[in-house]
Amino acid sequence: MTSTAQTQTTVEPVTGWSGSPDYFTVRECSGFDPRAVVDVLRGRTAGVMFRGMIDPQTCATLAGRFWDSPHRRTRGVEAPGYFLGAYHYHKTTRAYLQESAAAAEAVDAVLDGPGDPLRRFYDGLADVLAADGVDVRRARHDGAQACRGLLRSWHGQGEYALAPHDDRSQCTEPQQADFEIQRVVGHQVAALNICLENGNGGRLAYWNIQPDDASKRRLGLHHTGSPYPLESLRGIEMKWIEVNPGDVYVFNGAHVHAVEPNTDPELRRTTLAGMFGFADDSTVVSWT
Repeated sequence: MTSTAQTQTTVEPVTGWSGSPDYFTVRECSGFDPRAVVDVLRGRTAGVMFRGMIDPQTCATLAGRFWDSPHRRTRGVEAPGYFLGAYHYHKTTRAYLQESAAAAEAVDAVLDGPGDPLRRFYDGLADVLAADGVDVRRARHDGAQACRGLLRSWHGQGEYALAPHDDRSQCTEPQQADFEIQRVVGHQVAALNICLENGNGGRLAYWNIQPDDASKRRLGLHHTGSPYPLESLRGIEMKWIEVNPGDVYVFNGAHVHAVEPNTDPELRRTTLAGMFGFADDSTVVSWT
């Protein structure tokens, strides 16, 4: 009788940069203070949470428009859910900017109005940074602009609705070598999330590790940053961040992070999101 031995693959731990306790915190603010966002952009702190920054009526209105939009689309297995806008992930610069232009009217139809939270956020950031001679604008190339905001709702029901990933890796996509967002990689890649609705659960998982290139290449994630096997993150400090409707939070997207699923699949977690960072000392650009 022949026995067959099963080979188990051991996943090595992710290595990289981890911050001190003073750095690795998500600062809580009761009102919008753009100076706290600058602290994230400058690498002085990992993140900031503005509790209840967006009023309940605005959240409900924007979420309703998103779900009612005929332009809402479905995303596949890498991040199952629905979205409105354009993702730059794993595309050519031209394809992303064309999709941004095509989605612009539909995005504006959801956001336009006196309660537009994206305009409030970026106008506040621009006002603070103007004192330092810094311009805040959307990323652009050959006269075309990045999408101004991405509305999305994840419905994955695994251990995480959105698997552990980092946002810096995707900004090294070879097909976007001509796109100015690749210059942000030398600074902090900040992730912006505006929570419009959330059920039970839906927390942000945030690990104190910015994976190094050796880890990314070993895992085959160098230009995608997703997904990091959970085994590779064991033993690394992690924080659970509670997220409620109306909360606006910004964090260093180079850290591995994930989204917990809602405990009730009938409840939805919908956010308005984007990324931004310094392209050079005098310019902050945003994209989706």
